[in-house]
Amino acid sequence: MRYRVRHTTRYDYASPVSLCHNEARLTPRILPWQKIEATELTIEPRPAVVSERADFFGNRVTRFSVQEIHLALSVTASTALQTQGRPLPPSEVDKDWQSAASHAPRLPELRQFQLDSPFIMRESALRAFAISSFSPGRPLLEAVGDLNRRIFETFTYDPEFSTLATPVREVLRARRGVCQDFAHLMIGCLRSLGLAARYVSGYLETLPPPGRPRLIGADASHAWVAVHVPNWGWLEYDPTNGNLPGERHLVLGWGRDYGDVPPLKGIMNGGGVHELEVAVDVAPIGDGDEGSRQGALSGI
Repeated sequence: MRYRVRHTTRYDYASPVSLCHNEARLTPRILPWQKIEATELTIEPRPAVVSERADFFGNRVTRFSVQEIHLALSVTASTALQTQGRPLPPSEVDKDWQSAASHAPRLPELRQFQLDSPFIMRESALRAFAISSFSPGRPLLEAVGDLNRRIFETFTYDPEFSTLATPVREVLRARRGVCQDFAHLMIGCLRSLGLAARYVSGYLETLPPPGRPRLIGADASHAWVAVHVPNWGWLEYDPTNGNLPGERHLVLGWGRDYGDVPPLKGIMNGGGVHELEVAVDVAPIGDGDEGSRQGALSGI
């Protein structure tokens, strides 16, 4: 599959901003199953300073500073990319989940994905919710798949319920939230059992109702989970949709939780109250589309 992703974030301020420093994580990762064909980041007003780096988790970060007085900030990322199906682990690596939990402490690089993080705390309530999927001796992938299914089937998607500050325990109690909440919940369950799990940020191609056109800018960012499979690697699960991510799931980055991979964050001098508008469009493209041509970071 080939896609063009356009992600626009706009801030309108009540009073002038004289200076702002920002980090954008808006360029998808290059992966064995995900190839970046062209990418462009457009920032208005034009920044005085721009640099790029890879963060601790290997995500691509663009740092920029706007040093002129402005009443609005607009950041648009446009990317053309190609995706393929994810590889699946062979059956022989699917050992019981207790073995996987005991395996992770021996690998220091996994420890950070077992411990508490700013948005996810290990709790007895999360373990109690998860444990019915993790009976003794049950294969890891079968157990994680069952937990993934249970979250999908027993929780209600409700964009009015939560904010970034809503604790995972409240999501568990109310049985509702959004994709970010469900990803944090599932990660908290897995870590409470001693397993290594990380947060994946990206996009999901959404399909319009039959007979209805696609609405430009009406898509949204998405979030899901990856669990570490010993002697193989990371396998992704999408608890919001109850499935394994595939070609329609486009990966931006990953970390311990949302706080490691926000699309845009920064500080500013001035501004006062502001209004935020976000528009995302994930559209398939054909082989002849000009968006598939090789590109580079530009427009900044």
